[in-house]
Amino acid sequence: MSVFLAFFCNIIFNFAIGLLVAKFLGPEEYGRFALAHATAIAVQTAFFDWVRLGATRFYSERARREEPALRVTLDVGFALITFSLGIGAALLFMTGIEFALSYSLIALALGIAVTNGLFDYYSALVRARFHDPLFIRLVLVKTFLSFLLIGGGAFWFGSAKMTLLGGIVSLGGSVITARAALRDPECEIRLARLSIAEALMRYSLPIVGANLLYLSIPLANRSMVAIFYGFSETGQFSLAYDFGTKAIQAIGSALDVILFQIAVATHELHGPTQARQTIANNMAIVIAIVLPACTGIWLCLPSIEQIVVPLEFRGHFSLLLPLMMTGLFCSAIIQFGINPIFQIEKKTAPLIGAALIACVVDSLLVLVLPRNPDASSLAIAQAGALLAALIALIIFASLNRPQWPSLRDLATAAFANAVMSAVLLPMRDNEPGIITLAEQIGAGLIIYALVAMSLDIAGLRTMTFARLRLGAVSKTLNSAE
Repeated sequence: MSVFLAFFCNIIFNFAIGLLVAKFLGPEEYGRFALAHATAIAVQTAFFDWVRLGATRFYSERARREEPALRVTLDVGFALITFSLGIGAALLFMTGIEFALSYSLIALALGIAVTNGLFDYYSALVRARFHDPLFIRLVLVKTFLSFLLIGGGAFWFGSAKMTLLGGIVSLGGSVITARAALRDPECEIRLARLSIAEALMRYSLPIVGANLLYLSIPLANRSMVAIFYGFSETGQFSLAYDFGTKAIQAIGSALDVILFQIAVATHELHGPTQARQTIANNMAIVIAIVLPACTGIWLCLPSIEQIVVPLEFRGHFSLLLPLMMTGLFCSAIIQFGINPIFQIEKKTAPLIGAALIACVVDSLLVLVLPRNPDASSLAIAQAGALLAALIALIIFASLNRPQWPSLRDLATAAFANAVMSAVLLPMRDNEPGIITLAEQIGAGLIIYALVAMSLDIAGLRTMTFARLRLGAVSKTLNSAE
């Protein structure tokens, strides 16, 4: 629960930071910042994500004690890639080739890629050991420094460059504060093994390739918006996408940080059959949480726009975000629900196929859909691409006959979502504002929770009561001592 709360705080502050950056930079400068940041995430995924994925799947407290070569190999691999990336960037700048971003923005984007990659790697190490206090410290320090330096950079300088620099310093600072606690015993460079790196890459590269292809869709679409409509429209498109993806992906990540590690531990302790059942249960939980989250964002959109969206972005925001929402839902189910089926079996090649289908569908829709005066056609193409990927991935997974969530869990989640929507829909026409938003959120949470608990969707009621009983027993034992 403490890990989930830390993630929740991180979600809230990330929203605040993103909105502050958009407000202080304005549409045009925010467009540059968003394109540079998207480039950084793409670079991080391409070059460093295999390290994070390897740590998440194979590192554990047992591996830390008995297989020190694994950690050393991961560390050396990260260092070598960072050095190679720096050399490659220097050579690229010497060519004089012009890009949509300036060389200084590209350099800062690479800095974000390295520091964010290092933060994600260290977070994965901590999660794999179930070291909750250290994980919470990492997240909270990063959140505080990001709010101070990224938000401050945007406020004081109104510059995309200084805002990105603030991101580099905040990420680097959070890692430095925890570096001593993350040292492993017998961690010597001589233990690094090429064979271990090859095994890690065989597992990770299909996932990395798929994630990179998925990232290339919004990145390419943002670039096309910049070319066709200019950086101001890119900023409008980016804020809608960033807001939606942060909301949905953050909820999914908060679940995944707990659920996937439980599945990995189940596989290690009880074998693949029990792990498959755990993955199916996890998938039902993800759907039961992400579905009402997406629906709730749409139901509350007028008040959300009125309260938190900067004035220069209003109108575009409420137009573009609903067009993207189907794709954001599909992306969360792919990443946190379907992908673990392949990850737990270490058969990750089909992920590439689904991502390639998404890229093809996006390209076709961009060509076929009529071009509007705004970027709405690109938002629709993006959503259609991710829907196609989800369908393809379900088909690929079905070929291996995995465990799926029960039809009862899926039906009851849909029913609870429908009940919540029926109650909240009339409130959507109320005067937008903080009171309306509070009423919608409060009513939505209460209604969905009551229906979900009464029907025990995905075993949530059983798990909640078990957790409460465990807490009560722990308090009783502590007081007895």
